[in-house]
Amino acid sequence: MSRIVVKVGTTTLAYPGGRLNIRHVDELVKVLSDLKNAGHEIILVSSGAIGVGVGRLSLSGRPADMPGKQAAAAVGQCRLMDIYDTRFSEYDHVVGQILLTREDLDDPERRGNFENTMAKLLEWHVLPIINENDTVATAEIAVGDNDTLSAIVATCINADINILMSDIDGLYTADPHKDPDAKLISVVPELTEEIMALGGGSNSSQGTGGMATKLRAAQICTTHGIDMIICNGSHPSLLYDIMDGKAIGTRFIGKKENA
Repeated sequence: MSRIVVKVGTTTLAYPGGRLNIRHVDELVKVLSDLKNAGHEIILVSSGAIGVGVGRLSLSGRPADMPGKQAAAAVGQCRLMDIYDTRFSEYDHVVGQILLTREDLDDPERRGNFENTMAKLLEWHVLPIINENDTVATAEIAVGDNDTLSAIVATCINADINILMSDIDGLYTADPHKDPDAKLISVVPELTEEIMALGGGSNSSQGTGGMATKLRAAQICTTHGIDMIICNGSHPSLLYDIMDGKAIGTRFIGKKENA
């Protein structure tokens, strides 16, 4: 049995206009439910609240102002959890929602409360679904992205692996959208300066293929001895291959204390 954190991004869950990608969501829920049936502990870190809220409200686009984003998140988070609860219930799995800010993770007492709650949810065989609390998070208290959030969650619960399901197959030697000669890097045994540079500069929010935040997440995970994998979220069935030990996407090797 493994304890697995799976992070899914908005592009996996919804179309560009914010409407739900039903095929992707249904397949994701089916695969996660099956892995849970096999005895694995699953923790889902799910983006998508703002995007789904935009679609639910039939807005012309993602709000640019903070109150607009937070209001869209309030509507979208409600809808997203309703969808997850309905879908997972079809496979006899109970879900629980946890919304976090950086304050919850930085404060020792609040972090301890979170860890205790997670332990009890897993003991009760609940599938926790975690997101940043976008309805209240501002720059001062925001984690900032769910790649980082998933990595922090993985360390809090001593996960065996953190899997980031993205809109790209993994880490490449260059941006595959721009360079046809870019090669997929299947294994990263160590996060060297050269590897980190593939994520773009420190001021870049996107970097090479959106890799900056994912590489920061890899730093958090591997430093705590946790492996992390980046794979394509368009194919949730890849999770089966990962659990079978097949080389999928890019695996970052966690630093083991006695290695």
